[in-house]
Amino acid sequence: MDAADDTVREGGCRCGAHRFRTTGKPKWVAHCHCNDCRRSTGAAFSTWTGFRSERFSWLGAAPTVHESSPRTFRTFCARCGTSLTFVSDRWKDEVHILVGTFDDPATLVPRAHVYVRDKLPWVHLGDGLKFATTAAEGPPLP
Repeated sequence: MDAADDTVREGGCRCGAHRFRTTGKPKWVAHCHCNDCRRSTGAAFSTWTGFRSERFSWLGAAPTVHESSPRTFRTFCARCGTSLTFVSDRWKDEVHILVGTFDDPATLVPRAHVYVRDKLPWVHLGDGLKFATTAAEGPPLP
């Protein structure tokens, strides 16, 4: 996806304590089935989008940061518990944001499933989206 436009999107946690803004188009949008995301969000799979770091900003106070694995950081609201973002040395200069935390998540349409090797056996992929089965494939790029 081209990040050259000037689309502005905002979102935040459930209680409103932490808000963010993105500009431009996302690099990608995908459903992640990895064990780490499942444990961090409590969902069978999570839908994420990736933006270049310079196209993301917190509006006011940044949320709590947790190092979920070496050089991998997830943010969440300490007040309401909402999981918000993921950053890692693996994808330098990128911020991954849970799509459900945007004010208008319908504008961020998934294009793939990633880490399908880790999906729960009762999740059936019949939506026609492409998918990656190994961790090496990571978030999809256009």
